Amino acid sequence: MARRLRPVELDFAESAPLRLVFAAEIAAPPEAVYAALADDVAGWSCWFTGVARSAPTHGGKGREVRLTGGTRFAETVLAAEPDVHYAYRVDATNAPGLRALLEEWRLAPAGSGTRLRWTFAADGPAPFRFVLTLARPGLGRAFRESARALDRRLARA
Repeated sequence: MARRLRPVELDFAESAPLRLVFAAEIAAPPEAVYAALADDVAGWSCWFTGVARSAPTHGGKGREVRLTGGTRFAETVLAAEPDVHYAYRVDATNAPGLRALLEEWRLAPAGSGTRLRWTFAADGPAPFRFVLTLARPGLGRAFRESARALDRRLARA
């Protein structure tokens, strides 16, 4: 990894200088969605847009992620509350401009399915935050496509 980021905790999901929040409903129940997020880390490349490879590290307390463009992340899992909450921070990356990043996934029952909420909380210099704000529609589209792909994957399971 090129450089270490500022270590943040769960409260960063609410206090980050830049917060992007997306939500979708999935037909699968929360326990199946949570298992796909937290237990099948290697499976992310099958459904999350842009993830080329993902692997658990440190006995499931960390993750290594590589995006299709070559960006890499070394992450620490901060929350793993079955069927409800999964969150991780990026500890090191080769992405320029990033100072801190935390991603939080919240799950809630929605009928027989799940309401899934993804918070992308980041910090970086003003130009970085501006560019990420401009990228919001693309990140939202990627999230929606990924949620649909996850829904299809869980329906086949």
